[in-house]
Amino acid sequence: MIKKIVIALVCIASTGLYAQNGSVSPYSYFGIGELQSKGTMENQMMGGIGMYGDSIHVNLKNPAAYSKMGIQYGEDFGNTTYTAGISHKRLSFKNNIESQSNHITNLEYISVGMALKKGLGIGFGIMPYSSVGYNMLSESVNDNGATVTNRFYGEGGLNKVYFSAGYELIKDLSLGVTAGFNFGTLENNRIQSVENVQFGTLDNRISKVNGMDFNYALDYTPTINDKYRLFASLRVNTQANLVSKNTKEIGSFSASTGQNIEIIDVNLDALNLRNTELKIPTTTTLGIGFGEERKWFLGAEYSFQEMGSFSNDFIEAVNLEYKDASSFAFGGFFIPDYSAFSGYHKRVTYRAGLRLDKTGMLLNNREINNFGITFGFGLPMRGSFSNLNLGFEVGRKGTKYDNLIEENYFKVNVGLSFNDIWFRKRRIN
Repeated sequence: MIKKIVIALVCIASTGLYAQNGSVSPYSYFGIGELQSKGTMENQMMGGIGMYGDSIHVNLKNPAAYSKMGIQYGEDFGNTTYTAGISHKRLSFKNNIESQSNHITNLEYISVGMALKKGLGIGFGIMPYSSVGYNMLSESVNDNGATVTNRFYGEGGLNKVYFSAGYELIKDLSLGVTAGFNFGTLENNRIQSVENVQFGTLDNRISKVNGMDFNYALDYTPTINDKYRLFASLRVNTQANLVSKNTKEIGSFSASTGQNIEIIDVNLDALNLRNTELKIPTTTTLGIGFGEERKWFLGAEYSFQEMGSFSNDFIEAVNLEYKDASSFAFGGFFIPDYSAFSGYHKRVTYRAGLRLDKTGMLLNNREINNFGITFGFGLPMRGSFSNLNLGFEVGRKGTKYDNLIEENYFKVNVGLSFNDIWFRKRRIN
């Protein structure tokens, strides 16, 4: 019965994932939108680190961790985990003149992970890859002293469907790979009106994007003194080669009624912009951690990406440059007593972390960075290996200087992880 319920939830939630507008950030105007692939709630609550893997949780960031799925049951049992996560984010935007607030709720991932045998696991699912959602207004004065108003608004984003596999090559050394297919539509629009001028102009651009990427992982997790475990991880998310099929409309509208007057399809073939390439550069992540099984863990990761080579020729962004991006994350967890029969709080997993992301975007000669502090709780469900994860993140992105916008946000994460034994050898005593 539980499998039927989960399958129904997956079908319903997948429709919502495809339809949702996952961002309200003005910075989602740039590139392919605001990147969303941040891992499960367990990953996010530990600052986003992805090196840690165990037998009852799916790890969306590290495919090598699938080799540990169900390992605690030996070869006679296989463990299947169904997991999903949603988030609610409240944001405040401010510059040197004014401030505004907004909020958004997103379905973050739906995933299934399962052990095929000891040391071999697979997983598949769907999650957002990037999101576009902005609505901005700018005003200036032209040479005639008239006010020129530009409104920029956009929506859409890319989703990722993926398949992962992880295998323990030799004792404590695991290799994993994730193949992801990214697809979706990006819409970017601008309308302009001039004070005391009867007609305004519009510029609407739509990009239908798809393409593959691959994430490779190598984990080394030896036991030390029969009590502690070292976690060393190398992950390489190869360059995503995306193809964008573009359309563009320009035209005029009545400033008094808002009705379109004339719309023209631009011949992008003549401009060599009908089909463009979006190459998301390779990201390399190094991680190191240390902990005691089912007790505590601390880890740190460093990622770097040559974003300086990225460009989106179809979207004309002013005063934007790309430079190499990097990210540092630190986090861990603590379980007072996972096998305690009394005192529920003793079996709760307490997680916390922090992260600093240098996005690689340089706007008006200012770096756009993101800093976040995360914490949360893994709440076990009685009589099973399933758990409810509740997490929080407080952070800041961007800056209010040089005519830019500073985002301050508070994010609430809720994740649910169901575990089920899907194969068991019958025994007769």
